[in-house]
Amino acid sequence: MDPLLIGALGLGAMFVLILLQVPIGIAMIATGIMGFGLIAGFGPALSILATEPASNIASTDLAVVPLFLLMGSFASSGGLSADIYNVAYALLGHRRGGLAYATVGGCGLFGAICGSSPATAATFGRVALPEMLKRGYSPSFAAGTIAAGGTLGSIVPPSVIMIIYAVVAEQFILALFVAAIIPAIIAIAFHLIAAWTYIRINPEAGPAGPRVPWPERWKAIRESWAVILLVLAVIGGIYGGVFTVNEAAAVGAALSFLFALARRRLTWSSFWRTLIETASNTAMIYIIIFGASIFSYFINVAHVPEALTAWVQSLPLSPLAVIFVLLVIYIILGCIFDTVSAMLITLPFVLPIVTGLGYDPIWWGIINVVVVELGMITPPIGINVFVLYGVAKTIPLSQIFRGVMPFVASDFFRLMLLTLVPALTIWLPKLFDM
Repeated sequence: MDPLLIGALGLGAMFVLILLQVPIGIAMIATGIMGFGLIAGFGPALSILATEPASNIASTDLAVVPLFLLMGSFASSGGLSADIYNVAYALLGHRRGGLAYATVGGCGLFGAICGSSPATAATFGRVALPEMLKRGYSPSFAAGTIAAGGTLGSIVPPSVIMIIYAVVAEQFILALFVAAIIPAIIAIAFHLIAAWTYIRINPEAGPAGPRVPWPERWKAIRESWAVILLVLAVIGGIYGGVFTVNEAAAVGAALSFLFALARRRLTWSSFWRTLIETASNTAMIYIIIFGASIFSYFINVAHVPEALTAWVQSLPLSPLAVIFVLLVIYIILGCIFDTVSAMLITLPFVLPIVTGLGYDPIWWGIINVVVVELGMITPPIGINVFVLYGVAKTIPLSQIFRGVMPFVASDFFRLMLLTLVPALTIWLPKLFDM
């Protein structure tokens, strides 16, 4: 049978299972086992049901995922997100739209601790939204700023989704983190510009608050020492060569636990809730990775990537045109699936195409994160928008979508910039010879 037909049938079967409400990871496992079994026999197919999950569980690179998730959960329980927001508000709250700028900056900094887009949006929905509404901000603008700011959790390193991409694509995790530095700065800058532009057009949407005296600003900065220490320990430790990524994740998890404990924010109930939340999220991610690994095995045995790459290269399209077609597909997928699922479902097909066209897999990893995160705030099914709606049910969904549109526009510009100028992504890794 033609490899492309095998791949199409496998992908179609997987999507049918997903539409039937089968969990994505299980759908990928079932499709991979069935497809591989039809090609090589069900004895070998059942054997990979044991070997692939075992190799993933034994991966030291993947071990950082639960540690970073645990760090984010303890940081949230310990009130570090509120500290970040208080500092940003003390410095910027007196400006028109200042709380929006503070929220964007806070989401970027918390993203460095949390590493998850929906978790960042949910956390700041609880921390920032009440403050913005209390000070007369437009509900649409306030909610849109937080939903869009949540996407920064995946582009600001260390990011869980980048770790997963690096493991599955067999790339160096630290190289991906270094590559994300300039795109992360651009992301925060573009979000700030989007908020500033919106306020210039609609001044009443973000009224200025009272100016905080400098003594109170210094007090807010001093009270945020735990956040500063945590970020320096994790980010500084990684880039300074003090820790490996795994060690930094462990140090970050331990520090965030100690901070939450020292602040007496960690009761037995919140402690167990944090562990259960981390365990359930880790299990979900691992099952999806198991599924992607088994599905990739089936796709590779069927020689689908080679056939697909050859077919794409035979099309009368330039390499850049192919990349833009892929970006459109990813924006649509990002509206439907969470970031991890959208990436891992397509990686076995897409990565060989991208590398076959001569593009750097590190560059594509960053583009992949950016484009799928854009889908998470794009109508009609932006997952971050629904997360925020779950936190603030008093704001209609249509208003939240209206509020994210300036940020969607800025994210499109950012995506085009990073796509057309790959040097913004790969310059730093090449500088450090990664």
